[in-house]
Amino acid sequence: MSLIEIIFWTGIGIVFYSYLGYGILLWFIVKFKNIFRIEPSFDSTFLPHVSLVVPCFNEADYIEDKIVNSLALDYPKDKLQLIFISDGSTDTTQQKVLKYPEIVGLHESARNGKAAAMNRAMKYVTSPIVVFCDANTHLNAEALKELVKHYVDPKVGAVTGEKRIITKDKENASGAGEGIYWKYENFLKKLDSDFHTIVGAAGELMSYRTELYQELPTDTLLDDFMQSMQIANMGFRVVYENKAWASETASANVGEELKRKIRIAAGAFQSMARLPKSFNLIANFRVSFLFISHKALRWTLAPLSLLVVFLTNISLCLQTGEIYFFLMLAQIVFYALALLGWYLNNSRFKVKMLFVPYYFFIMNLCMYLGFIRFIRGKQSANWERAKRA
Repeated sequence: MSLIEIIFWTGIGIVFYSYLGYGILLWFIVKFKNIFRIEPSFDSTFLPHVSLVVPCFNEADYIEDKIVNSLALDYPKDKLQLIFISDGSTDTTQQKVLKYPEIVGLHESARNGKAAAMNRAMKYVTSPIVVFCDANTHLNAEALKELVKHYVDPKVGAVTGEKRIITKDKENASGAGEGIYWKYENFLKKLDSDFHTIVGAAGELMSYRTELYQELPTDTLLDDFMQSMQIANMGFRVVYENKAWASETASANVGEELKRKIRIAAGAFQSMARLPKSFNLIANFRVSFLFISHKALRWTLAPLSLLVVFLTNISLCLQTGEIYFFLMLAQIVFYALALLGWYLNNSRFKVKMLFVPYYFFIMNLCMYLGFIRFIRGKQSANWERAKRA
């Protein structure tokens, strides 16, 4: 086998492992582990004091829906503190929050970013458990009870809920692709949690032991990911609970999804640079194995391998032909379907089979664009929420 063939098949292996092989491997490991696992028993009377923190920026259009949803949560009112913190909002978000005496409404005119807002809100938290969620999401009524039940175990340092994307039958490719992606991602998070700990929580619904919360640099892009990884690196488990969920609609269009994905990609490279311990397989094998397999490879070698595989496949076609011709043809067809999905994205003609290649292509393209933004230092910590469908 020639060097170029080794490079080609190594690239194929990296892409396969990153997106499918890792999930298959972990599924078998968890299945075997569950043979000896004793199901945890939860104490329904364990209802500690909880603070629900909602960072806001110009959320006037739906902040009152969020308030109503928060007030309707099935949790003892005398044990629930609601904090809505407005970071530089220039609309009527804060005025609407202040209409509700049950809520602690915090506002600062200067816009310093979500991490800064979260750090500031923590100074007002009076409970042993703090929960963060987004202003444009709706929580199920039992969400808080389902999250806190895990804190009976002193080894649990954080618990995350499930992110659900509300889609319609005639959703555009971007929206439907996002929905499919998050169903698969939630499946992997469940496997991670059952194996040991999740690596990277969804900020739409995330809880921590207050004592473990670490103040983040104000330029942090992925606050939820950084906070949960730091807790995992401290030796605590970060648990996934699918009975607590936060729902939101998909991105309104391709442009909005690109904006969101590029920011996440830039944050991914920033996070990796700030979490060197997460790569240390000797210091903490299970956390590092999960982090590298589930996150780092998808963010780095997998997108690079896609390009390498395509270029080396061209060379192998010219040199040897045979099977490499059919593999080249398969790649061309896949990317053609992705481009067709982009072309038909907002048209009335919907082909669901195009959603997966389209979204897969967009995800990996954004890793390149996010890396460029990270290197140039052009990604602002001030978040601007993507418009939703």
